[in-house]
Amino acid sequence: MKSGHRHADRRSPYVFDVHEIAHRAGVMKEFEVTVPAPAELGTEVIGVPEGSDSHLDIQLQAVVEGVLVTGHVDAQLRGECSRCLTELEDEASFEFQELFYHPGREVEEDELTIVDETVDIEEPLRGAVVLELPFTPLCAEDCPGLCPDCGFDLNQDPTHGHGDKVDPRWEKLAGLTGDN
Repeated sequence: MKSGHRHADRRSPYVFDVHEIAHRAGVMKEFEVTVPAPAELGTEVIGVPEGSDSHLDIQLQAVVEGVLVTGHVDAQLRGECSRCLTELEDEASFEFQELFYHPGREVEEDELTIVDETVDIEEPLRGAVVLELPFTPLCAEDCPGLCPDCGFDLNQDPTHGHGDKVDPRWEKLAGLTGDN
């Protein structure tokens, strides 16, 4: 358990003031904002480009334990197909929900607290986006990928081939049958 206290950076677009609702269970506040995407929001193969516009719909609701944050984010995605390495660009929507507990309460390591009468939603947003991204993004479900011999993109010519291949260990024996 932890009960450490850190100060919120009120300049962050992901920090929302909950002073008006924090101790008034049942009161709700809504925000609709466009914010720049934070750095490293994704994986090595696909993610939200840093600084790109992300549209947030946030609902802050005071509950007995703290403030329940429910959010929806629409963001641009950029990456590459894990089979053919073609660049991908798409838009995606993500949902998240997190309970921020009142300060002074003992919380588990993965639980968040209200700090200086604010909630910082960057961590729950990051978790929602990264966990929902495809592990192996594809340009198409039936993407054939790259030729294992030469690296040619098989999307451009699915019939691409290199003729019959002889196992190099048996190559010298091929001449003995007279089928050359």
